Amino acid sequence: MAQANQFLVVLTNCPDQPTAEKIAKQLVESRLAACVNVLAPCLSVYRWQGVVEEGPEVPLLIKTTAERYSDVEGVIRLHHPYELPEIIALPLSKGLPGYLDWIADESRPG
Repeated sequence: MAQANQFLVVLTNCPDQPTAEKIAKQLVESRLAACVNVLAPCLSVYRWQGVVEEGPEVPLLIKTTAERYSDVEGVIRLHHPYELPEIIALPLSKGLPGYLDWIADESRPG
């Protein structure tokens, strides 16, 4: 049985739907993530290079293992157009055991 602490939810925001879908499909097809939720567009307000900016973004919730994080980050950086994309990973402290086993199985290298 998988231990919850070996799993992550990785968050990133994309500038548009096509970019979000491209990254999501690449992560799942390459078995770096079991599932990627492409969420509804949202408004992001942030400070960049001393200026307050705002604009629409499409959030991704990426379910993967801690072991695969480095490769997940690499795919996001490769396909993301931002100079400095948001890429943060939140460790899971608990989860349905069967679901965690599924993440482990689907994120395992082919």
